[in-house]
Amino acid sequence: MIKNKFFLTGLFLVILVVLYYSFFDSSTATSVGGLTGVVNPETYRQQMEEERTKKDQFFRSDAESPLVDKKRFTRLSYFAPDPAYRVVARLEPFADKTQKLVVRMSDGKEEVYDKFAHAVFRLQDETCRLLIVKLDNTYSILFRDATSGKTTYGGGRYLELDEAALTDNQAILDFNTAYNPYCAYNPGYSCPLPPAENSLPVAVRAGEKYSPHE
Repeated sequence: MIKNKFFLTGLFLVILVVLYYSFFDSSTATSVGGLTGVVNPETYRQQMEEERTKKDQFFRSDAESPLVDKKRFTRLSYFAPDPAYRVVARLEPFADKTQKLVVRMSDGKEEVYDKFAHAVFRLQDETCRLLIVKLDNTYSILFRDATSGKTTYGGGRYLELDEAALTDNQAILDFNTAYNPYCAYNPGYSCPLPPAENSLPVAVRAGEKYSPHE
């Protein structure tokens, strides 16, 4: 009976160690206040690859694809998924909830967005600040960074935020999901351009890349 007790106790400790290394020790986490973005790197990379495969299929065959010549398309170019670009930001909401932002479009037109908040976070040892805007029920960040016009689209990229994940003062920004606007692939589309304040001083080597030949 005593031997069985020691055996069960030892087994329980082994299980705890395995769980620790599976879900915590091998994970990447950033936190601000009570919000923590914890992910298992391998599981995360697999999920990202699956999402990217789905998007390639959409571009290749869907009627809503922005591509004019789908037959020549192979796949989109991406940076390798990196949990280091999944960061927790502190939100600085606007006291005046009615503030608007006039956004210039790629064809010269304009759209009016609601100003939601500024997101403040650390990336590559730099303090960064980006404006979050809202159009209808979509919360997004339109931004440029040091890769714009080099390895990524010169007109900037977009980052969409899950409304359910937004709190009064925190949000997770996952730059691995940053994507190019449709006008990067078809000039017939009219796309919003990032405001001047949303130009990051760092190189965000995450998300969609861009080649003018894609």
